[in-house]
Amino acid sequence: MIVIIDYGMGNLKSVFNAFKQVSPEADIKVTSNPADIKKAHHVVFPGQGAMPDCIRELDERNLRSSVLDAAKTKPFLGICIGLQMLFDKSEEGNVDGLGLLSGTIKRFNNENTADESGHKLKIPHMGWNEVSQTNNHPLWQNISNNDRFYFVHSYYLDSKDKNIVSAETSYAQKFCCAIAKENIFAVQFHPEKSSTAGLQLIKNFVQWSV
Repeated sequence: MIVIIDYGMGNLKSVFNAFKQVSPEADIKVTSNPADIKKAHHVVFPGQGAMPDCIRELDERNLRSSVLDAAKTKPFLGICIGLQMLFDKSEEGNVDGLGLLSGTIKRFNNENTADESGHKLKIPHMGWNEVSQTNNHPLWQNISNNDRFYFVHSYYLDSKDKNIVSAETSYAQKFCCAIAKENIFAVQFHPEKSSTAGLQLIKNFVQWSV
């Protein structure tokens, strides 16, 4: 069973439809039931909106311990804020994350967001951008290096632990857009909105065993 965690803040319909497209025979469930999360073979942790709201909604549904347990024991995919929430702290609302991994979520600096030609870049970072793979993780199988994925975000991960970085993207600066550690894989972009490459990543996750 593949469980997509529903804490009221994720792009749940698009994520569900993408998983169903690549794995139509799988038992895929969108749920906020801790018992379902515990029984799942694979767990997906999506997120949209502001970090303080996501943390609040997660705790109001008493799902923090279920997320932490799943992230320690099962193939686990974090998407967008589902990546950001795994870390220590976010500058968005100056809120603590789940603290599962070490790092801070920082806001892009409006004063320094220009491309190589000096053109001002907009915040949020929105649209398609190249993803440069930094390791040979199973979730990159059959995805070309520097393939393009879809982003919507104003905050990015800053972590001193470079061993967890699985891909980077440039938007005025180079930043980590995918992390991997043991059974956890998490991405800042939206694979469910990223056409062929995104669906391949989701397919790779469904087939991933740890």
